[in-house]
Amino acid sequence: MTNTTPSVAELVTMVANLAQALAELDRHKAAIPTQPSPPPERVLLTVEEAGQQLRIGKTKMYELVKSGELESVLIGRLRRIHIDSVKAYASRIVEQRKRDLDTAA
Repeated sequence: MTNTTPSVAELVTMVANLAQALAELDRHKAAIPTQPSPPPERVLLTVEEAGQQLRIGKTKMYELVKSGELESVLIGRLRRIHIDSVKAYASRIVEQRKRDLDTAA
């Protein structure tokens, strides 16, 4: 019968190889992003989404679109509002509020 028990030197070599493999696995895991990248920012919003950005309701959003205060586009039968239009509108109303306060003072 042959002796299948590894020698101390063989055990040391196996442990060293295992440690090296685990270190390589850790380096590989570190290179892989752990969280998925966020979805790209939406450029064209629905009327409801634009309203959510401004924290106002759908009816008020449609009033702003109809009056031309907020630019929008039609894609087929779908009404969309560019994110820059939402930001521009928000900037305009803030500036108007500042002017109103300066005039009142």
